[in-house]
Amino acid sequence: MATLSQWVDGARPRTLPAALAPVLLGTACAFAIDAGHLGRALLALLVALALQVGVNYANDYSDGIRGTDDRRSGPARLVGGGHARPQQVKIAAFAAFGVGALAGLALVIWSGAWWMLAVGAAAIVAAWYYTGGSHPYGYLGLGEVFVFVFFGLVATLGTTYTQAASTTLASWSAATGVGALSCAILMANNIRDIPTDGPAGKKTLAVRLGERRARLAYVALVVAAFLACLVAAVQHPGALLGLAAIPLAVNPCRAVLQRVTGLALIPVLGATGRLTLVYAVVLGLGVVLVRHW
Repeated sequence: MATLSQWVDGARPRTLPAALAPVLLGTACAFAIDAGHLGRALLALLVALALQVGVNYANDYSDGIRGTDDRRSGPARLVGGGHARPQQVKIAAFAAFGVGALAGLALVIWSGAWWMLAVGAAAIVAAWYYTGGSHPYGYLGLGEVFVFVFFGLVATLGTTYTQAASTTLASWSAATGVGALSCAILMANNIRDIPTDGPAGKKTLAVRLGERRARLAYVALVVAAFLACLVAAVQHPGALLGLAAIPLAVNPCRAVLQRVTGLALIPVLGATGRLTLVYAVVLGLGVVLVRHW
């Protein structure tokens, strides 16, 4: 029987900034055009967090029953580590998806953006089939596509749209930036797991690229996030404040380029998560505060 601490670890809290950051940025972009709404922002945050936890438990379940997590260099998973029965983890995943669906329905009703019901349904389906089903696309090297689309574009732009009924250049730029950093989190995780994912048949993008190019891809994703600040600054010059997060990118990029492996990459995951959150905060503040200076 898994302990509470193990269930919390199974939710992979290091990945939660990837859910919080796009909502912060999407809300900031809405406030920048005087259309922000805190109530809808909180609902969007609940949706994002629930889906992130859901996909984490779903991955734990699917990878566990396939045996992908039987030998890994990172923390033991609930199923792969034998801490919880697969059915329990599956139920936890769908419970989280259910919370996200209910919060999303409330957000759609409140905002009147009915077409986003289809987007929300697609997000849940994509979250499950990332590693679930008979042909999981996460095993084909498409995991970063899912993360960029749903934890970058959809989460950020959806947050802005449900508050402002429109999107802006700044919101598209912010969505691209935070999506790139979310992909960097996944890339760091998958670089660590290259030695075990390949033999297990999990052909992540990191496995397909090979270790050297995967490490360069990680750095390129981080750089892309800061280039997005420059694009956002075309509409809101205060977006340049997002560049203040650059110092937080130095150590994880250095570690990745220095080819640290195994457990030594776990701090890189945490550092990239913190970078993602701070990036969202300073970029969001720049967009809002300088806009209303």
